[in-house]
Amino acid sequence: MPREWVELSISTPAEFVEPLAEIFRRASGQQVVIEEQGGFNPDEGETPPSDAPVIVKTYVPQDKKTDQIKGQIDLAARLVAALAPVSELQQRIIREEDWANAWKKHFHVLTIGKNIVIVPTWLEHKQKPSDLIIYLDPGMAFGTGHHPTTKLCLEILEKVVGPQMNILDLGTGSGILTIAAMKLGARSVVALDTDPLAIKATRSNLKVNTVGNGVILGQGTLPHAKVPDQTFDIAIANISAKTVLEQTQNLLSTLLPGGFLLVSGMIEERVQEEPAI
Repeated sequence: MPREWVELSISTPAEFVEPLAEIFRRASGQQVVIEEQGGFNPDEGETPPSDAPVIVKTYVPQDKKTDQIKGQIDLAARLVAALAPVSELQQRIIREEDWANAWKKHFHVLTIGKNIVIVPTWLEHKQKPSDLIIYLDPGMAFGTGHHPTTKLCLEILEKVVGPQMNILDLGTGSGILTIAAMKLGARSVVALDTDPLAIKATRSNLKVNTVGNGVILGQGTLPHAKVPDQTFDIAIANISAKTVLEQTQNLLSTLLPGGFLLVSGMIEERVQEEPAI
């Protein structure tokens, strides 16, 4: 009998996406999907209504740990529901043979910042001359462009990346920020991730976007043999707050004098824990 997966999901106002995504990620140990309302055309400047609900979901294997994971998410979500109109936790069974394509329906062509356009590799897009296209198949790796932290990182990279810059991408996930940096004119990127699935996804996406030259891909975290001190113009860490806090000094040591540190994932409750930078 084919292996089964359980899709766990909650509908929430946009301002509670970050804490709920962190709850899902910590409890499940899996990547989290952020599903926004469709039916609008970003190429025409349209955006979803500000009060439109957002779906936060993850997929976990159906095994002896499933009920425990579901219980942890449900308990934490009920606490959030005391503050906001968050839905009850929903679940749906997905068979193994449907898993590979089950999540693809949630992703669409996405315009970010001024010119960046994320195009899932299985969709077609009529490119405009100003478009900076990133073709993406995230697989099981984090980084589709739909998550708020990834969007913000892309918006900032579009403003700060300059020609001939050397960039570090810690926790590269799908490789989306590495690819963006290269297409924005960076000379080189060192992209690291501890997850072999992320390394596999990044390698594939680099090939699809023909930006592999100039990218050094490595498995692991800092310190790392492929990451010398005082080398990079920009260091990126689109990862969890806990890891950012643990790696702050290592990240700073990789930067050239006057370098730019771009980190994300710091939810409001942990702002006071940020070290002085």
